[in-house]
Amino acid sequence: MPIPGTPSRAELVDHLVRTRIAGDVATPRENNLSHYRKLANNDRHYWLGLELGARWTDEQDVLAVMAERVGVNDDPEHRYGQDTIDPELTVAGLERMAGRLRKAADGQQRVLFATGHPGGLLDVHGATAAALRAAGCEIVVIPEGLTTEEGYVMQFANVAVLEHGATLWHTHSGEPMKAILTAMEREGRPLPDLVVADHGWAGYAGQHGVDSVGYADCNDPALFIAEAEGTVQVTVPLDDHVVSPRHYDPMTAYLLAEAGLV
Repeated sequence: MPIPGTPSRAELVDHLVRTRIAGDVATPRENNLSHYRKLANNDRHYWLGLELGARWTDEQDVLAVMAERVGVNDDPEHRYGQDTIDPELTVAGLERMAGRLRKAADGQQRVLFATGHPGGLLDVHGATAAALRAAGCEIVVIPEGLTTEEGYVMQFANVAVLEHGATLWHTHSGEPMKAILTAMEREGRPLPDLVVADHGWAGYAGQHGVDSVGYADCNDPALFIAEAEGTVQVTVPLDDHVVSPRHYDPMTAYLLAEAGLV
């Protein structure tokens, strides 16, 4: 590991399972169910920048979406222990995302990248941004001086992140993306044609009406609900913080190859 070059589909599925990006993942079942319940109970921390209204007040409905789109165990009586992400669904999500990236490249669109999980996904987004820039896309530079209650909204390696105490910050909030899009509108700048992100960055962008694709873990149901409702175009299921960020390299290579960006 990582697999040299671009893996085949079968090689990628095997790699995802061996590195626990998918398959038997580290996120325990009880954590998944707790997050599904909190989303259904109107805890906005778990809405990831979306406005779900009163449409998802039954945690069993949330579980059904997650079983269909992520591959978690669909048995509501399975409450403790191991849970899963179906690697075939991960690869299918990557292929759908690749189609939207290809559209962005063909149209030389303006694309904004952002992550709430810099410890795991910063390089995935950075490599994708570099490939789209090479294909003629404009990678959006965010306005300066933006803040939220959690910290400063910054940009590193073409990826917007939250910075706090000289540290890149893990956040589920949609507020950093709200700060970016609001500032762009205030300055009279066109909004991105596409946002490639995760967590609340992707959720708020989709809610704001911007094309949005992203990644989400099996304990973050809001983005999968958003894809089901059409607010977010693509959500790729994966464990978003495995033991080494290098484990995502074959996945990124597959994504870029499918998008025709390598």
